[in-house]
Amino acid sequence: MLIGLISDTHGLLRPEVHEALTGVELILHAGDVCGDTILDELALIAPVRAVYGNCDDPWTPGLSQQLAMELGGLRIHVSHGHELGRPKPAALAAAYDADVIVYGHTHVQLIERVGKQLVINPGAAGPKRFALPATVARLTIVDGRAEAELLTLS
Repeated sequence: MLIGLISDTHGLLRPEVHEALTGVELILHAGDVCGDTILDELALIAPVRAVYGNCDDPWTPGLSQQLAMELGGLRIHVSHGHELGRPKPAALAAAYDADVIVYGHTHVQLIERVGKQLVINPGAAGPKRFALPATVARLTIVDGRAEAELLTLS
């Protein structure tokens, strides 16, 4: 199973996202969507599930506070991360009982194992901020094992 991970679009969906997420079966957006058209455009690639971030209106249709699902035999948790202040992988792993935790908020892309949990921040895919590259991630689940890779958008 191949899943696209994206966060912090802040109202901008870069054209390169279409190529980076080609072939994914599902897209998980970890918040700060900031625009009705973002989810519609992502849905042209694959079905989308999304959470709201601190810059989103929590009453926006299609945005949840958090997502808890099972995919490929693994428990996946998605939230923006702002609910934990300045989230760090260890704090996220302690807060959420899931095999894979996806979050955003910090704009800092990372893939880190905390014990048996895989914690992923796909980084920020929207407007360039904090001198960080624009990125997304791809999560691959095979035989109950999850691996992720970051993709830099030009």
